[in-house]
Amino acid sequence: MGGVGSLKRYSTFSTRRSFLRIGALAPWCMARVGGLGAYEGPSFGTAKSCILLWLDGGPSHLETFDPKIDVPREVQGPLGTTPTSIPGVHFSGELGRCAKLADQMTIIRSMTSPLGEHGLANQYALSGYLPSPNVQYPSFGSLASHQRALDWKNPLPRSIGIPEPRIGHGAGFLGVGDEPFWVHSDPGSPSFQVRDLEIHPSLDPSRLERRREMLGRLQDTQKGPGFQGAFEWILSPQAKRAFDLKQESDATKERYGLRSFGQSCLLARRLVEQRVPFVTVVQPGWDTHENMVVPLRDGFAGAKVGVGLIPTFDQAASALIEDLLQRGLLDETLVIAMGEFGRTPKVNTRGGRDHWPRVYSVMLCGGGLPRGVVYGSSDRIGESPIDHPTTPSDLVHTLLVRLGVRPDQTLLTPEGRPIRVNQHGRPIDALL
Repeated sequence: MGGVGSLKRYSTFSTRRSFLRIGALAPWCMARVGGLGAYEGPSFGTAKSCILLWLDGGPSHLETFDPKIDVPREVQGPLGTTPTSIPGVHFSGELGRCAKLADQMTIIRSMTSPLGEHGLANQYALSGYLPSPNVQYPSFGSLASHQRALDWKNPLPRSIGIPEPRIGHGAGFLGVGDEPFWVHSDPGSPSFQVRDLEIHPSLDPSRLERRREMLGRLQDTQKGPGFQGAFEWILSPQAKRAFDLKQESDATKERYGLRSFGQSCLLARRLVEQRVPFVTVVQPGWDTHENMVVPLRDGFAGAKVGVGLIPTFDQAASALIEDLLQRGLLDETLVIAMGEFGRTPKVNTRGGRDHWPRVYSVMLCGGGLPRGVVYGSSDRIGESPIDHPTTPSDLVHTLLVRLGVRPDQTLLTPEGRPIRVNQHGRPIDALL
């Protein structure tokens, strides 16, 4: 499959200023074709915000949301199982906190894809389109961000990524104005700081204000809106507060977990409280080809308390869901935990699992979705879907409906090529 060169274009800009400056030149870089009349159905647009917990590398469905019981040890793996708040449903033994919240979730256990290479699978999972050498398709997050472009008055970006970008999360042919703003800093670090959010020490606020007034008198209508947005960003108390984790109590920080992923999830909650439409939190490290117990459970060799990927995810994701529920935000905030594919049913000779796109799982919560639902299933050993096979195109179609984006809408690329928002997906009726 072609288009390898295009896979590297996942971070088109590096600063908030360049995002605003370039994006202002063409806030809607392509035309819309067809009407935007009311989409029929009460499920449309129920999610006002979305938090995507991206488990980068391909999380094992057998060690997360689809563990197997009464199967050979090489299939079951080393982490065991735990019952959930949904009768008869089990999660991984390391997902005890999430298991108690399963009655708030929708679990899809029948995701299936033909792509087992990270970059290509990322693009398919996030756009709903098989990668093409001719068109760079936008992620569903960028589509959700784009939908809000014309009426967006918030100084915060419409899409924010924490901490570093990954392949497939970009805006594709939508252009730079719909790219996520990546913070490029670790919220779990004492030195966490969002670039371009602070005024340079040599520039006092009054001097900056004079510059803004001078800019307002310029006749360059192309650059003006972008620079104006940059000024609003730098001077905005709302933006500074949203990113200021010092406003959270030590108890809250500890409840999420003090590592990068935990504090990133806490920051994501703060951002959706400020009505940011789309927030991506990346947890890298899920490509566990060997000795998977160490990265998944322990965190490091000889650990007495598990601080690996799964306990860290369990603590942070459960705290996030609990907070959104307690604050009355869960019904309008869609939380998604997913990666690009699953892992092989059998543990390999190196104590790990290899890439397996034939079947994998996705966790969904909030945003108006039904609660306490397990949709689809895999076979006895987690090798193939046997009930309601669901493609990334189907999932993206369904998520777009919840996020208020019409899947039947047609967009034009800068070259004038019409592209349907979602061409091949079918709605998952049970989730709508």
